Amino acid sequence: MMNPMAIRVDPNPVCFTGLTQIQLRRVTLCHPCRVPGTFRKAAVVCSSVKSADSVAVSESTRDVPSRIDGLSQGGANAGHTIYNAEGKKFALHLVPSGILTEDTLCVIGNGVVVHLPGLFKEIDGLESSGVSCKDRIVVSDRAHLLFDFHQEVDGLRETELSKSFIGTTKRGIGPCYSSKVTRNGIRVCDLRHMDTFPEKLEDLLSDAAARFKDFNYGPEMLKEEVEKYKRYAERLEPFIADTVHVMHEAISQKKKILVEGGQATMLDVDFGTYPFVTSSSPSAGGICTGLGIPPRVVGDLIGVVKAYTTRVGSGPFPTEILGQSGDLLRFAGQEFGTTTGRPRRCGWLDVVALKYCCQINGFTSLNLTKLDVLSDLPEIQLGVAYKDVDGTPIKSSPADLCVLERLKVDYEVLPGWKTDISSIRNYADLPLAARRYVERIEELVGIPVHYIGVGPGRDALIYK
Repeated sequence: MMNPMAIRVDPNPVCFTGLTQIQLRRVTLCHPCRVPGTFRKAAVVCSSVKSADSVAVSESTRDVPSRIDGLSQGGANAGHTIYNAEGKKFALHLVPSGILTEDTLCVIGNGVVVHLPGLFKEIDGLESSGVSCKDRIVVSDRAHLLFDFHQEVDGLRETELSKSFIGTTKRGIGPCYSSKVTRNGIRVCDLRHMDTFPEKLEDLLSDAAARFKDFNYGPEMLKEEVEKYKRYAERLEPFIADTVHVMHEAISQKKKILVEGGQATMLDVDFGTYPFVTSSSPSAGGICTGLGIPPRVVGDLIGVVKAYTTRVGSGPFPTEILGQSGDLLRFAGQEFGTTTGRPRRCGWLDVVALKYCCQINGFTSLNLTKLDVLSDLPEIQLGVAYKDVDGTPIKSSPADLCVLERLKVDYEVLPGWKTDISSIRNYADLPLAARRYVERIEELVGIPVHYIGVGPGRDALIYK
C-alpha cells in the first residue's frame, strides 16, 4: 500500500499480545482505503511479516535478506510514522517501513518517483539511529528521478491555480509524473550514462522554463545539477537493481510477499475525487504496474481504514466535522501530516466512500485503526447513505464533484464507550459499545474487520 506502494514482507518480527499469526497467501496487499494520514497500519504490517516465508533472492552478486518490503507507486508526498520495538518514532517517506525489521529487503519499485536527496537523507537518518541500510534497500532501475526543479514547478503550478488550488504537498510528484508520461523523464538507469545525462536534464529544464515564466535556469545551474548527480549516481549504484527480477524470483520460489500502500483509493488519479487527487494509481491495480507483478499472484487484500475519516488538502468532504468538534478529533488523533505538518480535516466515517473503495480494491478484510481516538465521545456517527438535494438516493461515490459537494449525508448515531481502550488486546474485552461500532461497520460494508488498532504502539493491535 505505500504511495510508494510497497512490496514488503515486512516490518518488525515482534510478538503481539493476543494476536494470532496472520496467514498470508502469495502476494498480500495492506492498503489504505480512503485518504492517507496516520493510519497506524504499521502494527498489522509488522505482524503480517511474521507469517511470510523467508525470501532468499539473489540479484547479481548481492545476497538478499530473508524478507522483502517494497514500494510500487508515488513518492515522498506520503509519510509513514513508525515505532520500532523500543518505541522510537521514525518518520519515513521513501524507505519502506520494513527497514526496521532485520533481514528485510526494502524494494522501491518502478512505479515510484525517487527524490535522491530525500532518499539519502532518510538513509542517513536511519543509519544514525542504529538502523542498518547496507544491502537492505534496492531501487528499481526503471524508477523515474524527481528533481528539485520538479518541486519548484509544483509550487508555481499551485500559485497559478490561485483559488482553485489542489492542495498538493509541493513535493514535485505531479510534475515528475508529467515528465514520465510525456516521455522525457529521466530514470534511475540513466545515471549509468553520465555522458548523455546533461542533455536529458537540459531538455527537462528548458521545458519547465517554457511552461513557467517565473522558472529560470542557466548554464551554471545545469552544471551544478550535473555535478551533484554524478555524486548521487556513485552513491546510488550499490542500491540499483532490476526489481522485476527480484520480485519474480521470490514469486517463483512460492514465497509469500506483503505489499503495503501509503496513498489511498480516494486519491487515486482515476477513482479519487479528481482533480483533488495524487498523480499515481494507489489502488490495488497499482501493485501490478508499479512492481511488475501479474494479477494472478495477488492473494489477500487488507484494507486499512481509520475509525473516522480524514483528508488533507482541498476537495469535497461530505462527512467533515467543522468547528471545535473537528478540532478536538484532530488533536485527539494527532492528525497532522507526516510530510508537511499540515492539519488534516476530520469527519465521521463515510461508509458510502468506504464501500466504494472496497469494491475497487476487492478487499478481503479490513484493518480498523485508531478506534481509541473515539473513546472520549458520548456518541459516534456513521455516514451510511448519500442523497441529492431533492432526496434522490445516490448509491455510490459520484465522479461529479458538483454532486459530491451538494449531497446530503444520512447518519446513524451510535453510543460511545467513554473509557480508555488502549491497553485492551482481546476483542471480547472491548466495551460493548465499541464492539457494536466495529460490527455495525462490518454489517454496512459487508467485509470483516480482522484487525483493530487501539494505540500508536506496535503492540496496540487486536486480532478479531
